[in-house]
Parts: sequence; C-alpha cells; structure tokens
Amino acid sequence: MTEQHVAVAIVGGGPSGLTAAAALAPEVDGEVLVIEREAETGGIPRHSDHLGYGMRDLKRFISGPVYARRLTATANDAGAVLETEAMVTGWAGGRSLHLTSPRGLRRVTADAVVLATGARERPRPARLIPGDRPDGVYTTGQLQNLVHLHHAKIGRRAVIVGAELVSWSAVLTLRESGCATAAMVSAYPSAEAYAAFRLPGRLLMGGPVLTRSRVVGIHGKDRVRSVAVENLDTGRRTTIDCDTVVFTGDWIPDHELARTGGLAMDAATRGPLVDAALRTSAAGVFAVGNLLHPVDTADGAALDGRHVAAAVRRWLRHSQEPPKSIRIRSEAPFRWVAPQLIPNDGSTSSRGDLLFWVDEYRPLPKLRAVQDGRTLATKRTPWPAAPGRVYRAPWSLVSRANPDGGDVTVSFA
Repeated sequence: MTEQHVAVAIVGGGPSGLTAAAALAPEVDGEVLVIEREAETGGIPRHSDHLGYGMRDLKRFISGPVYARRLTATANDAGAVLETEAMVTGWAGGRSLHLTSPRGLRRVTADAVVLATGARERPRPARLIPGDRPDGVYTTGQLQNLVHLHHAKIGRRAVIVGAELVSWSAVLTLRESGCATAAMVSAYPSAEAYAAFRLPGRLLMGGPVLTRSRVVGIHGKDRVRSVAVENLDTGRRTTIDCDTVVFTGDWIPDHELARTGGLAMDAATRGPLVDAALRTSAAGVFAVGNLLHPVDTADGAALDGRHVAAAVRRWLRHSQEPPKSIRIRSEAPFRWVAPQLIPNDGSTSSRGDLLFWVDEYRPLPKLRAVQDGRTLATKRTPWPAAPGRVYRAPWSLVSRANPDGGDVTVSFA
C-alpha cells in the first residue's frame, strides 16, 4: 500500500464536491484531491439529460450533462486533482482514508476531509413491496443511466412510484425512450413537485396522478405485467397494466463512510450532524450536499460546496476544534432540520437558510423558534412548505439563541 498526503481530500465528485474543490484549490497550500468512484465526475446530473440545472449557482439554465461538464472543467481549471474509478473503502484513523482503484491500494492522509458522497433513491426491496421479481423495475438513476448513457430501450408503458421533482424527470426520460407513463402514484394528497414542473409534466403523461395511493404489488414472471395500487383512504385496489415500474425519490444519504468514521449522526436525516459552517463532530472533517439533507437540488448542493470552503480554510490555518454548539430540533409535521447545530462563533448557514422536510402542506407558513421556554423569533415565509421538497426558512429564526442555553425547537406557529 502506497502513501499520499494532500491538503484536502474531497470524497465524491458530484456538484457539491466539485464546487468545493473549485473554491479551495486556488486558496490552499497543497493538493486538493477529489475522489470519485464513477468513471466520470459530475454526479447524478451527468445522466439527467434535460434542462433545469445551474440556476442558483451558475445563473444558467442548462441540461444536466452540460452542468456536470462545466463543474468538472471549473474544478480542473482551478487546479484540483480529479481521480475517477477510485473508491474510499474505509478510514485508516484520523483523517486518513483507504483508497482502492485500478492503480492499486493506497492510504491518503489529508489535513482536511470533505465528505460529499450524496444520496440515493430507495429501490423496491427497501420499500418492502411484495409480488413477483420480474425484469422492468428501475430507480430513476438506473433508468437515466440506461437511456441517456447506453441508449437502451426500456418498455412501452410505465408506472412511476412517487411524484417528487425527480419523478417528473423520469417522465421525460421515459418519453425519450419511447415509453408512455400510464400513471404516477403518490401517498400525498397532491403531487409534491413545484407546479412549474407538474403542469407541463402532466401534458407528457398518458395517465393520471393517483394521489393518496400506494403500489402494493408487482406482477409478472419474466417481465412486469401489471401493478396493484391501493387507495389509502378507501382501501380500494385497482390493477394497472404496464411493463415498466420506476421507483423515484424517497432518498437516503450515502452515509456509510460517515458512519464508519464514527461521526455523530442525525437519526432524522440519517446524515452526519453538522453546524452552520458544515463542520462534523470530527475535527477537520466536513460534510456537504445531499449527504446532509436528502434531497436538495443539484445547484443547492453545489452552493453547500461553495459555503464549506471558508470553514475548511479556517481549519487549515488554525486547526481549532469544532466550537461549542446548541442543538436545533423540529416538531411534527417537520421530519428533519439541517443544519442541526448553532455554533457559538457566529457562523451562519449556507445561503442563510435553515432547511426542513415537511409531511404536510402549509401555505404561507409561520414558524416559531423556542429556547428554554422563551420565543427567540417568529418568521413567516411567502412560499409554502410542501412535502417532497426542501422547505427553506431564514437562519435568523435561530441566530439569537443563547449559547449557554438548551436546545432550540422549531415548529409551526
């Protein structure tokens, strides 16, 4: 096993990792190494061949592959080293990583580590859907990889499970492959994605959006033949003929490396606990993007990468332990909040946002932050809180917390 020392090791070459590399490489003394397990960098956008990327970070409206190539080129031009087909298999203690690639085994020791491993969709087995085990069942990522990278034919008639933003991306991908969408199934009272995506997406579908419903069975021996759908309110079941099923959304962080590194984890997001500067519980180890809050848009994750650069540079200069922090907690119908810690050094969150995932639709919601029985602030946002997408509230809601006080709880007022 060979040895390598770098200034910063970034694990993951998606939007957040590449953006962090581009921000850090010109500013630090030493090598900034991006470690990517795929053959190319760029992450999920690499095979999402439709428009809608780069609006918040690049101020552009471009396709996923163009976005991935642009972020890759920016990191390269900044001087970062991008190593593909390389897998971090574990920790060698501290900020040392075991790395395996076609070039052999080596131990990479870094002055700072940024985890940018992203998130993945839950496949059918993780959702415990019974029935036969035929061909024709995919996640969105598998579907897009087959259609956009390998130009494969998928099927003729599909049912999509989920109605998140990525679900409408699946509609576009199916259409490109010549496969009609027979129905979209969501457990929520309405489709979760923004109306700007839902309305044109409906025009591309050949069937309904079945809300308050779930898929309870997949039938077919060699190939999918049909699915059984149950209405959650009435219990009524219907059968939809199809030869393809696409499971979309229901994201979970790729958190295995964070867990095996002994980082403090958040039970709600299933990612590492971080403060406003994106510091984890381990000194010199940071985490960004959809590892933290599955799932934000690609440009939102990229802005996390830009935000973390300042904290990494401070660590490289001073090597100070993470500051004392106060925990932020959320009450139902919020499912999770990120970041979860308010540091006592005055750091603010990426984009000045406090991020939530909510299980109920709330128009024009008003939020309240409480610490030790005292209301810190109340804020109303002009945008709704809706299931299936990240809800943003201002960080100022919790910024006045007493650093010597107890936990801060955020709820709807």
